[in-house]
Amino acid sequence: MSISRNDPGPPLVLVFAASDPTGGAGVQADIMTLSGMGCHPLTVITALTVQDTAGVEDVLPIDVDFVAEQARAVLEDMPVQAFKLGVLGSVDNVEAIAEIISDYPQVPVVVDPVVASGRGDELASEAMLEAMRELILPQATIITPNTIEARRLADLHRDGHDEQTLYDCAVELMNAGCEHVLITGSHAQTPQVINTLYGRGGVIRADTWERLSGSYHGSGCTLASAVAAALAHGMDMSAAVYQAQSFTWKTLAAGFRPGMGQHIPDRFFWSRPSLVDKD
Repeated sequence: MSISRNDPGPPLVLVFAASDPTGGAGVQADIMTLSGMGCHPLTVITALTVQDTAGVEDVLPIDVDFVAEQARAVLEDMPVQAFKLGVLGSVDNVEAIAEIISDYPQVPVVVDPVVASGRGDELASEAMLEAMRELILPQATIITPNTIEARRLADLHRDGHDEQTLYDCAVELMNAGCEHVLITGSHAQTPQVINTLYGRGGVIRADTWERLSGSYHGSGCTLASAVAAALAHGMDMSAAVYQAQSFTWKTLAAGFRPGMGQHIPDRFFWSRPSLVDKD
């Protein structure tokens, strides 16, 4: 299925994600990131959350029919250059979204497999992860797990208890069907953050970034949305991943702490004169 654009404008990226009232993560983070990178965000809300900057208190999945109606209404009206998937809310929603994106095989699919909040609050059940592995990963252009998420997704079908290497996890996830795997090192106990992009032929690139102090709410959402934005602008995968990392690191370096919990990335760091002047 394809739709021609009548009026050239910024690339359009459709996000499937939960709402975060803090604006730190979720669909709010996606909107700001995509806007900050010159794209126009389209959104399908998959769940509502009760949360603050410290953690998630409750999640209310949106009815699957309403999720599908949101997406179909937008997609029948506008052509999109990329999909970005975050928290999907329920197994039913995973199944419906998988069916929807299958109608647009030419559109890149960026998957942020959110397993838990920064505090550890569960955001995806084992049944949801299994459904994502079976239905979403085979359609994913790239998946962007941190080390914890990569191991949990890769271990779904394993009987052994030995911990896999990150390379093993990447291979397992690509065997599940996704084309590329970007494993981020934010949760690893290393002096610097090392993010590694894997493809079918092995490691495509590994990038090292200064590890910033403090913890951040929404860094994963920011990175995945930035990858989707770069792909929507027509970049190849390696360039898109580097551009997304650079943007994300700058949002973290300019991050602020509005509440009593984690810092929030500043996706509009470039618009603040005090920061721009430093460059």
